[in-house]
Amino acid sequence: MADTPTELCYTKDHEWVSIVGAMARVGVTSHAAELIGDVVYVSLPTVGMVVAVGDSCAELESTKSVNDVYAPVAGVIKTVNDAVTNTPEAINADPYGDGWLFEVEMADSEKPSDLLDASAYSDMLASDG
Repeated sequence: MADTPTELCYTKDHEWVSIVGAMARVGVTSHAAELIGDVVYVSLPTVGMVVAVGDSCAELESTKSVNDVYAPVAGVIKTVNDAVTNTPEAINADPYGDGWLFEVEMADSEKPSDLLDASAYSDMLASDG
């Protein structure tokens, strides 16, 4: 079973979210990284872009597919991790660390109710498997 850090929130689309104040850092889970395979190209959102929950705002391309990354929170893209465009393998090697993708300043300071905690995400993975 892929690791699931307990301090993070998760989406059903296999993104992770770290919320600190009004900022949400977003990446893909280790489960998603395993499914995608070796990431060879990353397309990140533009800083200043306004996103709604569920908007496709980034793409990860592997040798076998192109995968959308969806905004798990609504707000404005404040930061992108340019390092992953130069070293996309960081997404596979360290999805919860160096492989993060972008940060959103949330429009609403409340954590979205549809985000899963680590236990619920692990349960979802177990029921899918």
